[in-house]
Amino acid sequence: MRRVRRGTRAALAPLGLSGSDGRVVRLLADGPLRMSAIAERLAVVPRAATDMVDRVEVAGLVSRRAAPQDRRAVLVELTPAGRRLLEELQRARRTSAEAEFGVLSAAQREELAGLLRALCQGGGCLACAADAAPKGVATAPDAVAGTATRGGRALAEQAARRAR
Repeated sequence: MRRVRRGTRAALAPLGLSGSDGRVVRLLADGPLRMSAIAERLAVVPRAATDMVDRVEVAGLVSRRAAPQDRRAVLVELTPAGRRLLEELQRARRTSAEAEFGVLSAAQREELAGLLRALCQGGGCLACAADAAPKGVATAPDAVAGTATRGGRALAEQAARRAR
């Protein structure tokens, strides 16, 4: 999975962004989120989430606005430039995954994906379980199986490394 992440890092490097900054962009793919939700989904303290959002905001990839229901809450959403980067990250990740897992047959990829799903769900890993991932955000098993449309999840990748 480390090699799969290289494609993502290569797409982020010219912008001076890290992999964690890319995670923020991927997390916002389905729409705006409150800062607290970003911190929770990334499993970081709120201050760390604020730093991540600050970096991608300076890069012009996200914007902040007051939540309509509660003007004290801040929503973070992708800008048009953020959407373009998201598409580039998806392409880079798919290309890397195809290169990495292309040596496996379709049956082998499906078997590996099933094993990763079992590890994630059996271990109570809510962050990467298919039903807990944000809509449309692929887990590592999806990336392996070739069914991913968006980037894999860090915790699923950690589970895959532990399984080796």
